[in-house]
Amino acid sequence: MKLSLGFSPCPNDTFIFDALIHHKIDTEGLEFEVFFDDVETLNQKALKAELDITKLSFHAFAHVADKYALLDAGSALGFGVGPLLICKDESLIASEELNKENSSLTVAIPGQLTTANFLLGIAFPNLVHKQVMVFSEIQDALLNNSIDLGLIIHENRFTYTGKGLHKIVDLGSYWEELTGCAIPLGGIVINRNLDREIQLKVNRLIRKSVEFAFKNPKSGIDFISRHAQEMDEAVMYKHIDLYVNKYSVDLDTEGRRAIDILFKMAHEKGIIPQITKNLYVTS
Repeated sequence: MKLSLGFSPCPNDTFIFDALIHHKIDTEGLEFEVFFDDVETLNQKALKAELDITKLSFHAFAHVADKYALLDAGSALGFGVGPLLICKDESLIASEELNKENSSLTVAIPGQLTTANFLLGIAFPNLVHKQVMVFSEIQDALLNNSIDLGLIIHENRFTYTGKGLHKIVDLGSYWEELTGCAIPLGGIVINRNLDREIQLKVNRLIRKSVEFAFKNPKSGIDFISRHAQEMDEAVMYKHIDLYVNKYSVDLDTEGRRAIDILFKMAHEKGIIPQITKNLYVTS
């Protein structure tokens, strides 16, 4: 049986899925047709239910929970891993314009349905002039003065200072102080129309793929390097160390609690609809 599988070219995703798609583990009769896309493209594909299995942001998942269920394996949650709001002009770091009603500041975001944008809305509700960009283009837009602020994710958090850009706030730290939970960034979901046995098998295989990667961290280096935005190996493994952790093996109670709090807060603020479906495959 062949299933369509979408994930990003970022090091954390390629690290997780390398063993699965290259048959370094027994895939129990399943084959995977892989689609590499940035997170916003994957979010949009999920809205149309184009893929059997896909990575998406948790914000987007809230809008497609009727079509997809969340696997326990493969998620990106953690502490100190949140999106960063950055700028080129240092004077903006403490600017009143950040919190001013009808602020004129323009901010580039990596997608409307990203968890990053959700957190930005909580922390800075008056920043309403938003431009959606591919995450890897945001720093250049700041350097070219096309925007005032940039919301960066993934490996860009390791490179912005070297380009003379400045942090305004770490929205992951903001979330952690607000809730005491790890920040849920992205998860792996599977189409609800697939048989439950297939859903559980896919979850099992992704968990095995992550475990293989942890035991053999250099096994996928060529694959990871080929798809990474930043080719420096040290940067790639910093990225992996931040985003791939115990929650990537199994969400467990702690990870699910963080997701449930995120969705409850988002619903209370009118950002997402109320979810009536059971979110998880294994519950």
